[in-house]
Amino acid sequence: MYKTKAYSAASATSPLASDTIARRDPTEHDVQIEILFCGVCHSDLHMVRGEWGGTVYPIVPGHEIVGRVTKVGSAVTKFKSDDLVGVGCMVDSDGTCRHCKDGLEQFCPNLTLTYNSPDKHMEGVTYGGYSDSIVVDERFVLRIPNNLDLAGVAPLLCAGITTYSPLRHWGVTEGKKVGVVGLGGLGHMGVKIAHALGAHVVVFTTSPGKTEDALRLGADEVVVSRNADEMQKHTGSFDFILDTVSADHDINAYLNLLARDGNITLVGAPPKPLEVAAFSLIMGRRSFSGSNIGGIAETQEMLDFCGEHNITADVEVIPIQKVNEAYERLLKSDVKYRFSIDMASLKD
Repeated sequence: MYKTKAYSAASATSPLASDTIARRDPTEHDVQIEILFCGVCHSDLHMVRGEWGGTVYPIVPGHEIVGRVTKVGSAVTKFKSDDLVGVGCMVDSDGTCRHCKDGLEQFCPNLTLTYNSPDKHMEGVTYGGYSDSIVVDERFVLRIPNNLDLAGVAPLLCAGITTYSPLRHWGVTEGKKVGVVGLGGLGHMGVKIAHALGAHVVVFTTSPGKTEDALRLGADEVVVSRNADEMQKHTGSFDFILDTVSADHDINAYLNLLARDGNITLVGAPPKPLEVAAFSLIMGRRSFSGSNIGGIAETQEMLDFCGEHNITADVEVIPIQKVNEAYERLLKSDVKYRFSIDMASLKD
């Protein structure tokens, strides 16, 4: 066991503050990583403030981790010292259930999340990436393409795979018409990836001021969703729609835009149930589904795809000392489009 610097919250009402935490010494299958950048996800804020329940304090958030290998266990074969690597939302699973065998570890009933999950190696819960270093089983460590900006890579470990996975699952390819609802941390990644997959991309936003940015990110068209005439023009024409909105909204307005056998997948997390009109689904054999992150193999595929297409998140790099300010700005959607913490600042 060794000690490392971190930022933690002591309660739901406490600010994140400097702390020292314990990490396990690497076992034979472990990789020890010096953390270089860690993305700030909206779920970090929810967990720190206890809004989803089950938060164990002190909590060290962060599941969008990019770093450099400093040590490997004797049985590690995939990585060596100085390799650039990433760690996403999960750090272990049972490896034996049908989900794990299918390469869908995110659905494992015995999944160990990167933070605030029972830690089988040490007493208490796992601690995340707002830290100097982390130790992770090599099965859950990912290779980072050398050509990408590391600060912009960090959010790919959550926002990137959260949008890539449903786009791939529902067969988005060249020639498909794809909608992206919302242009925030998730939505801007959805636009970049769908564009790189060759789709015709239409962004739906409530903010006319986001049109220029949507086009810069790769959208072919932008629709202001409050304009009924603009929405009507697209009725029955989409193969797939990615819904990234976490606020209450009318899902039927988008279901009606799907072509026959079209699908809309929700990756946002609205606080209240969405009302779905039966005929919005029945008339056209449409479907409505949800998705969260992806398995390790698919996450590696996403990183490799982003490397090939030079895709990273649009980030504002901050020192760890400004993370509480970043949380307040997140609540106001005051970031384009993700915060990425330069963990070198933790040494200050």
